[in-house]
Amino acid sequence: MYKLPGNAGVSVFGDNSLKFYRDPVSFCQQRIEKHRSRVFQCRMLNRPTAFICSVQGMRELLCEKSNLFLKDPNDLMTNMYGDTVVTTNGEEACLLRLSLTSLFTGGCLGSSSDYITSVCERCLKDLSLSGQPECVYSAFKRLGTELVLGLFLNIRAEEQPDLFQEIMQLCTQHWHGLISAPVNLKVPLWSSGFSTALDARDKLMVIIKDKLENDTQGFVGSLGSLPLPDSTSASQHLLLFISALIPKALASLLTSFTLALSGNKQARLRAMEDPDYLRTVLLEVQRLWPPFIGGRRIADQDTTIAGFPVPKDYGAIYISHSVHRDPEVFQQPDNFLPERWSGRNAGQEHFLCSFGNGPRSCIGTKLTDVFLKEACMYLIKHYNWCLDPPSQDLEYKWLPVSRPANPPTISFTRLDLTRSDRSDTN
Repeated sequence: MYKLPGNAGVSVFGDNSLKFYRDPVSFCQQRIEKHRSRVFQCRMLNRPTAFICSVQGMRELLCEKSNLFLKDPNDLMTNMYGDTVVTTNGEEACLLRLSLTSLFTGGCLGSSSDYITSVCERCLKDLSLSGQPECVYSAFKRLGTELVLGLFLNIRAEEQPDLFQEIMQLCTQHWHGLISAPVNLKVPLWSSGFSTALDARDKLMVIIKDKLENDTQGFVGSLGSLPLPDSTSASQHLLLFISALIPKALASLLTSFTLALSGNKQARLRAMEDPDYLRTVLLEVQRLWPPFIGGRRIADQDTTIAGFPVPKDYGAIYISHSVHRDPEVFQQPDNFLPERWSGRNAGQEHFLCSFGNGPRSCIGTKLTDVFLKEACMYLIKHYNWCLDPPSQDLEYKWLPVSRPANPPTISFTRLDLTRSDRSDTN
């Protein structure tokens, strides 16, 4: 067994959190090169921490040894959402997952299809109407927000515009609690970001509880009838499902998709005619530009990751961006090559960790896949598009959700859906 490369640092002064948050991708790449290892250690959140940047290490952390690594009970997610399937550990997490999984599979998933189609039609049909370039990230975030509020709370933007706007604003304020210092402070005429987020959470909970008490239809009605641990569990999970986290992740992936196929008419046409090719494009988008940088666990006992010792109480962070570019698994790891998923990497989708992996992976992954395919298919059926202006700074920022640091603008041209006309479109 090899010594874990790197240095765990000393308390407080040896902490690397700020360096990591400034540029997590460069932070990890520099240390991978320095230590010649895709597993290394440093001090993060004032705790000795193993960074996992390889497919093998990620699979051990999240799958084979998932029972040895716990979610941090002091994580900000717990402060903002309470005890949910995302934040709990052990038997409680397993029971919550069993109860909730039925809402994201089978008939429940199928019944969402018509609504997803209608949201895509309503939100995407006017992308070319103004004749001006669109800030696509904002447009896709609105699309994701309409999706989650309609699916999970039965609130349609076109039917209840005022309530929709109120909840959307509260969700944005609540989201800022995840990216603010956890300081709950109020003084006359000023509140800390964390304090504002907690206030937004309380207001959202009032709306959610009213829905649970009075709405028996759809997802909210089904959730209210599930065998959950206590009376607050349903409302806490609804808060999680409608949070800005999901629309931002969807907007991230859709933005990366439009950038990847910008100006590439041949690839768009092939994706429209071949569902399997569209599937490989979306896998490659997810591989290169995962919406979340990774996730964090705490070692519950002494163990190993990829042959390196990880002592009890060490943190363990998997870095999706680095895992997805592991050259041991993905040849030409920095290149956009959708064909890899029908060739060398066929059947290896489980090597991705955009939404976690293993027994604690996101329970909404299938719903996310359905939505992304529907939205992307609508775009390639109805539009050609290109960067406008053609030269833009597309360097990504990776926290809190990945997207170009300067929001890109894209011009959309509506397609005539007849084949002869479409083939002549530039």
